[in-house]
Amino acid sequence: MVTVTPAAAEQIRLSAQQGNMENLPLRVAVTRLQNGAFHYAMGFDDKHHEGDKTFQSEGIDIVVAPPSLELLTGTVIDYVDLEGNKE
Repeated sequence: MVTVTPAAAEQIRLSAQQGNMENLPLRVAVTRLQNGAFHYAMGFDDKHHEGDKTFQSEGIDIVVAPPSLELLTGTVIDYVDLEGNKE
């Protein structure tokens, strides 16, 4: 299962609104590189693929393809503003 924090859910909703992608699920993927590092990707997706697993967390629909499922199980997506409010 993949979950999002309330802060991440708020940012995901804002990003979806800004990109006119509201009501689309967030697809999350990960691949293991040859050096053992992980490459993560996420974006809004309107396509459903055979075997996709769907989760819901904080009102966000999350889709994960089977190859990423094992590596993402237990993942928590959070959002932290590292730059703070610049005024």
